[in-house]
Amino acid sequence: MANFDVLVLGGAGVDTIVRVPELAVPPGDYLPVPPVRDYVAHSGNGVALGFHALGLRTKFADFIGDDPQGELIRARYAATGLDFSGHPAPNGTPRSVNLVDAGGRRFSFFDGRHPEGTVLPEEFYLPLVERAAHVHVATPRTPAVWAAARRLGISTSTDVHAWNGTDDWAWPMAGEADLVFLSSAAAPERIDDIMKRIATEGRASVVIATEGEAGSRVLAGADGAVRRFPVARPERPVVDSNGAGDAYSTAFMSRWQRGRPVPECALAGAVSGAFACGAAGTHEELITEPELAAALTRAAPGFPGVDPSRLAA
Repeated sequence: MANFDVLVLGGAGVDTIVRVPELAVPPGDYLPVPPVRDYVAHSGNGVALGFHALGLRTKFADFIGDDPQGELIRARYAATGLDFSGHPAPNGTPRSVNLVDAGGRRFSFFDGRHPEGTVLPEEFYLPLVERAAHVHVATPRTPAVWAAARRLGISTSTDVHAWNGTDDWAWPMAGEADLVFLSSAAAPERIDDIMKRIATEGRASVVIATEGEAGSRVLAGADGAVRRFPVARPERPVVDSNGAGDAYSTAFMSRWQRGRPVPECALAGAVSGAFACGAAGTHEELITEPELAAALTRAAPGFPGVDPSRLAA
């Protein structure tokens, strides 16, 4: 029997968030802004904290630096009770500087920090894979995970973010995972073709593309059709879109793992993503299972393909 409902590999870091009037360089060389703050962040962090908040037994493992950012991360996980194992990162903890405008939109300057080709030691993470029911891979730094998961019969997922469908870095993850999440931001006009390539050339049975205010697209099933789903109406003011994609994928997967229909999974993702946009910072407020279930009931009427009377209990 698995010790963890989900193991998340990679993707811990710190976001420095700067709130600006708009995503543009103003004239002059100075602009007063609200307080600049650091937040524990990045995609693996958001997925791990999201699953943990939804009540799943969650394990998170990644590189972590012996630096102030690493200490910030360790303190956050100790406070929330998230089970985390860190491997020393010789180049320190990755960081991002994110500009967030008055409408909550963001632009991120990502400092990957780890040299190209850096991977976690197999003896560090493969024993954790053997104890998991599902593995979410947030970075390409655990290449041996795919074969190990298939050998063990463990489902896998990944998020390749704003992949343009051609850059080589993402395919080792997009081509191997059972569920693939991505954003349409890099190639909105080609997103259906990118999704179909992932499904036909890779192993994915479900491919999900988020489109911000336009909602999401899901490719699932033998017919290869891409279905479109709307956003969920935010129940509180939108202040910051950092972390919305991770909130979407976590809630989507929480329903998918329970065998729920795709429209209900997409609704769960939309509700969770909208919830995340109502809090400043990255992954500072995570929707809980009772909150998600109640919000699904409120949002289900009118959502395509969802029968409100048949929502998961």
